[in-house]
Amino acid sequence: MKRPKKALAAAPVDLAARRRASPARRLETFPNPSPQRDYEIRFECPEFTCVCPMTGQPDFATIRISYTPDKECVELKSLKLYLWSFRDEGAFHEAVTNRILDDLVAAVAPRKAEVVGDFFVRGGIHTVVVARHP
Repeated sequence: MKRPKKALAAAPVDLAARRRASPARRLETFPNPSPQRDYEIRFECPEFTCVCPMTGQPDFATIRISYTPDKECVELKSLKLYLWSFRDEGAFHEAVTNRILDDLVAAVAPRKAEVVGDFFVRGGIHTVVVARHP
């Protein structure tokens, strides 16, 4: 007769040592590793939320960002925290999409950039906002 294997107790995880991430409106950057070449960087955030300024209800969207860097690139964690900072802010779809583009351009001065706000259906209407630089 086989003896059952003894279960190993999981070691307790110390979560106190971790600093909880908070939303931030600052985009961190780092030097472009290949400034001599045109190449495209793409990000997709399928869990973007903001608040409708008319109703106070949450709006959900997929935000797609693509840009050709010049001297600087945007750091991914700061982009995540930046996009997260819109979750409690009231903004029209057009305004928030253009704001993201404006802030990206201010942070990294890309050769070109595009931000697409693909918002979920609201009131039977699907909205897609596309903002481009230049």
